[in-house]
Amino acid sequence: MFRLQGSKVLAVDMTGDAVKAKNGSMVAYDGQMAFKKLTGGGEGLRGMVTRRLTGEQMTVMEVRGQGTCWFADRASEINLVRLQGEKLYVESSNLLATDAALRTGTTFTGLRGASQGNGLFTTTVEGHGQAAIMSDGPAVVLRVSAQYPLTVDPGAYIAHQGNLRQTFQSGVTFRTFLGEGGGEAFQIRFEGDGLVYVQPSERNTIAGDV
Repeated sequence: MFRLQGSKVLAVDMTGDAVKAKNGSMVAYDGQMAFKKLTGGGEGLRGMVTRRLTGEQMTVMEVRGQGTCWFADRASEINLVRLQGEKLYVESSNLLATDAALRTGTTFTGLRGASQGNGLFTTTVEGHGQAAIMSDGPAVVLRVSAQYPLTVDPGAYIAHQGNLRQTFQSGVTFRTFLGEGGGEAFQIRFEGDGLVYVQPSERNTIAGDV
């Protein structure tokens, strides 16, 4: 069971089951625990090769046992997402932990990943269970509907779920309006029906530029 202690620490209560978490994110545990290091951005060889080719090494550990583990990372805010068979798309740097029963993998994102310098793929989490995602400051969950598409700055984007289509609008970014942009910049546009998670602070990208 995932639960928050405050907004920056994730507590996971285990009764013989397992959790996958970002390597090095455990800050304490009680009871009896066993730890195993996993490498790769997703399940099996494909996930490992994909991450290696894009230079996006993602190290994950599996914790299994009886007791409680506490996880945190650089005092980031933690947000719990419960999945009931759907798929969550999340930037790998923002994924803290998942139920071991959830399937993780990679998906091609094209322009956005390339322009951020983080490779061409993002992480997917799918199945039934909970995931914990991190944000720099409290995350905001925004609803996208057919009547109200959403445009997001790539540096503030964390994750999305639902029946959403992603497109990229080049030539303009939020910085452009302030005269701080340089080069050919872009935004991410979401259409359809679903949720988009954004953070109130922008991660280090190449200024949102291509």
